Amino acid sequence: MVQGYYHSKLICGTVDGPGMRYVLFLAGCRLGCAFCHNPDTWAQGEQTITAAEVLQEAEEYRLFYENSGGGLTVTGGEPLLQPEFVAGLFAEAQARGLDTALDTCGLASKETIMQVLAHTDRVLFSLKGSTDASYQALTNIKSIRPILQNLQLVAARRPVTVRYVLIPGYTDGKDSLATLIGIMKSLPPAVEVEVLPYHTLGIAKWEKLQWDYPLQGVPEATKAQTENFRQGLRQAGVRLAATES
Repeated sequence: MVQGYYHSKLICGTVDGPGMRYVLFLAGCRLGCAFCHNPDTWAQGEQTITAAEVLQEAEEYRLFYENSGGGLTVTGGEPLLQPEFVAGLFAEAQARGLDTALDTCGLASKETIMQVLAHTDRVLFSLKGSTDASYQALTNIKSIRPILQNLQLVAARRPVTVRYVLIPGYTDGKDSLATLIGIMKSLPPAVEVEVLPYHTLGIAKWEKLQWDYPLQGVPEATKAQTENFRQGLRQAGVRLAATES
């Protein structure tokens, strides 16, 4: 039986896909985002769980998930670092009639993505910016190209919500907006985008780990900045997530 290395779990999450959801946070991530609010999920750790354990717990709250249009979300960390576990868990969840959602940064091989996608109902795809410059400044990778290739792969096969964090001075400029519009226009029209304002709530976790926070001094995105960015997307005909329309 394949075990998954996990960090934590939420029984009734409400922000990681539609409805009320069982949210499993897997451990391990290679992207190293400068603004990560869960840097304690980067290491694999030793805490393990099986698909049977997840689903046994989820069954206790099944009515809440079904009545709200929710289900099961696996996030991280980065779930695609544990494809055998996620694919197995999702296959069993689907067999029980539970909606499955994958929350990923898209850094994985095509083979890995297809392995998990076969048992995935929907995808939350996190873009850490829209340009090479933003990825170079905010992550451990130098080019957004492989990420966008994987986004195209996923969006052609499953319902996708693109999640985009608006960070003042990094991902909020006119070039970033224009490039994001271009990315969204290249995807199927049903793909939606959710603009998430940058916040500093995760700094405490960096301090607890005794790590220097890379974006020290960067202000949180204001409501006005966030709404202006969303409005730019709307005016370009980009589909926004239902919560933002």
